[in-house]
Amino acid sequence: MGLILSFFIQIEGLSFAGHVALGIFFLAAVFWLFEPVPIYATSVFVILLQVLLLSKEGFIFQEADIHYIPDSYTSFIGTLGSPIIILFLGGFVLADAAVKYDLDRNLTRILLGPFGQKPGSILLGLMVITALLSAFMSNTATTAMMMTVIIPIIARVGKTDPLRIGLALSIPFAANIGGIATPIGTPPNAVVIGALSQQGISIPFGEWMILASPLVVVALIFTWVLLLKMFKPEASSIQIDMTGTFNTSKKAIMLYVAFGLTVIFWITESFHGVKSAIVALVPIVFLSLTGVISKEDIRKLPWEVLWLVAGGISLGISMKSTGLAEWIVGMVQWGSLGSIVLLLVFSIVAVLMSNFLSNTVTATLLIPLAISLATSGLAGERFNLIIVSLVIGVSCSMAMMLPISTPPNAIAMSTGIIETKSMTKTGISIGIFGVLLVLLYALFYWPLIIN
Repeated sequence: MGLILSFFIQIEGLSFAGHVALGIFFLAAVFWLFEPVPIYATSVFVILLQVLLLSKEGFIFQEADIHYIPDSYTSFIGTLGSPIIILFLGGFVLADAAVKYDLDRNLTRILLGPFGQKPGSILLGLMVITALLSAFMSNTATTAMMMTVIIPIIARVGKTDPLRIGLALSIPFAANIGGIATPIGTPPNAVVIGALSQQGISIPFGEWMILASPLVVVALIFTWVLLLKMFKPEASSIQIDMTGTFNTSKKAIMLYVAFGLTVIFWITESFHGVKSAIVALVPIVFLSLTGVISKEDIRKLPWEVLWLVAGGISLGISMKSTGLAEWIVGMVQWGSLGSIVLLLVFSIVAVLMSNFLSNTVTATLLIPLAISLATSGLAGERFNLIIVSLVIGVSCSMAMMLPISTPPNAIAMSTGIIETKSMTKTGISIGIFGVLLVLLYALFYWPLIIN
């Protein structure tokens, strides 16, 4: 209905292409939220709609005009082979191989040993480990790796125990939150630092950690308590097998080498500069060529998750190119807001947009707006560009309502344990808490450090 209405209603300031994109956006949001069809089917449907209705090879926009320069259909279809999809694929291949050669069980044994066997302690241990890793490596790569750890734990939890959902959600949520802690943790942080740098403002690595780490700790504890409350464990303990030995076959050793090197290169991306997606391609090729993974293993990969992510990326492309994203940002009269309300609205808008757009795109759209408000003087003398930029960057990482909100969320869906409504319910609570937390830090903590 939303898609059809877009052809008959007229919204001031929004191009016709923007109307069409808005219709597709509503359709996707409703379908992803209520799942009348599988979410991966919605994603490929979204890609098809954009090819037919928004590309220059489609039915409506063959020629560019002053309002819209249509993308080629390859821009939308090409999302199925985008770097983020390759990064996912690398994570899936490593995870699949880790299960095949019992590396997942041995990692579980080593990493969770200090946290005992109580469900709450195990959940906390998983979240702390995930957050620490994601602070220095890609959130997506962290989630893909930690899923290999969590799968054998979930297998030991009763099939009706709500804790299974809590465990599956803990990894992506902790990865999203942990990425806030360092400048290299997630791209929106880099967008903030880069934009401030252009204004002659520098935030060193250590200062960013001082600004962001306390917030990460509070958000992580809140999420841990929330997951325990919402998905209360039925079992009093989880019997994790702490015994075992590493597989020493030739193929297993090749997997260990590939796994270790991949993780090292992911962690050190900021030093060598090789993109995570390129690194992810190496184990795919190596493990395939050496026969560590077979044709049957490849067929078992969760390809539907890749479709899901591709649909989200494709939707972000049309929202940006049709001007829909800018129109959404322009709905707010930023210059007329008071300083506290301005911070609150920036945070809310960042969270809302990031649930449907990539976090990076959202930050890229909002940061220039903050800079223009600062340089024009419209927001008044009390407007602090650094704090507003931090609000935007951190708030983008608090968006985790839908499977398409972040790649880690999509990976968690691949376990088959989570329903969208569980993720949405928890993600909304974290988003609301995140907005309030960011506001409190912006008002009381960050000024102490920055000033």
